[in-house]
Amino acid sequence: MNIINKNTDYAIRSLIEMSKAPSSFISSRKISEIQGIPLQFVRNILQVLVKEGIVESKEGATGGVRLSKSPEEIKLIDILKIFQGDIKVSECMFRKKICTRQSICELRKRLVVIEEKLINEFEGITIKNLVNDIEEN
Repeated sequence: MNIINKNTDYAIRSLIEMSKAPSSFISSRKISEIQGIPLQFVRNILQVLVKEGIVESKEGATGGVRLSKSPEEIKLIDILKIFQGDIKVSECMFRKKICTRQSICELRKRLVVIEEKLINEFEGITIKNLVNDIEEN
């Protein structure tokens, strides 16, 4: 089970790279090289982040991308929702149909508690927190 998929991971790594100099533009190629992410993935992810207003872009020789928000404002939960949707431990599906037992299912009740704990944890983590963790190591 993966809670964070590849696109979310790459987005977080790209945001971390941009947050090292948040007011400066950096090229997608440089992010790709430094973070070891395939260039096409970086470009696709950055397009989404620009569309969502988290990153801004500028064309030309001095262009690239930079954060539109401060690293303290960018929460991990927001990035997860952009690239993966809501956090669900289980879809509660049976043969591609929503399970009719959801309202009385004891397992589902416990899964909801786990989902809420995950959401709360991810809401408390910002890109700035991750950068600080890197700098401490």
